[in-house]
Amino acid sequence: MKVGRFEFDRVDLLRFVAAGSVDDGKSTLIGRLLHDSQALLEDQLRAVEQASRKRGAAAPDLSLLTDGLLAEREQGITIDVAYRHFATARRRFIIADAPGHEQYTRNMATAASTASLAVILIDARKGPTGQTRRHACIASLLGIPRVIAAVNKMDLVGYARDAFETVRDSFTQGAAALAFREIACVPLSALEGDMVVKRGDRMPWYEGPTLLELLENVAVDDVYRRADFRFPVQWVCRPGIPDHHDFRAYAGRIESGAVGVGERIAVLPSGRTSTIRRILTFDGELSRAAAPQSVMLLLEDELDVSRGDMIVKAGADVRVASVCEADLCWLAERPLDLRRQYLVKHTTQTVKIAVTGVRYRIDLGSLRPTDAAAQLRMNDIGRVAIRAQRPLVLDRYARNRSTGSFIVIDPISNETVGAGMVA
Repeated sequence: MKVGRFEFDRVDLLRFVAAGSVDDGKSTLIGRLLHDSQALLEDQLRAVEQASRKRGAAAPDLSLLTDGLLAEREQGITIDVAYRHFATARRRFIIADAPGHEQYTRNMATAASTASLAVILIDARKGPTGQTRRHACIASLLGIPRVIAAVNKMDLVGYARDAFETVRDSFTQGAAALAFREIACVPLSALEGDMVVKRGDRMPWYEGPTLLELLENVAVDDVYRRADFRFPVQWVCRPGIPDHHDFRAYAGRIESGAVGVGERIAVLPSGRTSTIRRILTFDGELSRAAAPQSVMLLLEDELDVSRGDMIVKAGADVRVASVCEADLCWLAERPLDLRRQYLVKHTTQTVKIAVTGVRYRIDLGSLRPTDAAAQLRMNDIGRVAIRAQRPLVLDRYARNRSTGSFIVIDPISNETVGAGMVA
């Protein structure tokens, strides 16, 4: 019954990333969504009203709701993704608020990695920019199936229909080269509130849904539940106490799919097989468990299993390989160096790797592959060939976002320098 309750909760939740260039109005849009959907506490709204009055504003400046992040930036603290929660009668939402500066592209990739939808803001006066195309490209590479282009600041173009349609056509033509399943565009004014939660009366020519209506009705793919069973072993539990002398369990989080007691499994990369004997959780024993539950699995047979191994269904179609190709978003100021070794963090294991070649780099102007490049620079995205020191259990990213992704770490600085998706 616990599994069933969990599945219900997942269907009701939409995670989306809000991205856009600096000054496109993302902070104001998030504030407007929270304010007009009545997701703010009274003390939060009172604090914004007081701060706005001190700045001489006649109306509450809703962008101040993200001031914590802005203050971090002013203090030179590392900028991270901020998550905002709100709910309506139809659905619960988690907004991943991604910084807009180009140098924080890594944060946008982090925010997008768990999102089911991307809202990309575009200034109605400027149209799609290079940063717009970069965010769209990253969202597509990270497997986000749906994107909403929020054409903001319509109040600064007189709410003109032709201004919106020019931006809409430019964005949709560019995004057609990407792998989005659905593309929607909505004109809005985050400052005035038109077409965010309420329709307003200044764009009667637009008959489509508001931004909130789109968010409430978009389909949510429960890809993790439908994907094949994947259980990276995080810890081997052997208490070694008299009452549990022979106890041996494998702890971790189910990254995708489900498993039940009595099912045959295989441990990779060794390929040895066994049967699930028990499934334990903090709340008790289960007959069946599903992603993303954290559990301990007990097997019928004594197998050599250690951290980093992957438990899958016996007979599953899984690739175990030391070489692969991947789409890599390079995040470090220092370019990718093909002569160096790096570390790859993939599920629960860390492995030395070498990038043996750059197949191509993606031109963020046309969103199409360019000729082979000798190296990737900061914020470049390209297809690379990788050779790992030992075999990895890999899924294509398009098939499984959890086991098809990895991060690249500089072994000297311990800095995350890249985010990869297995091709």
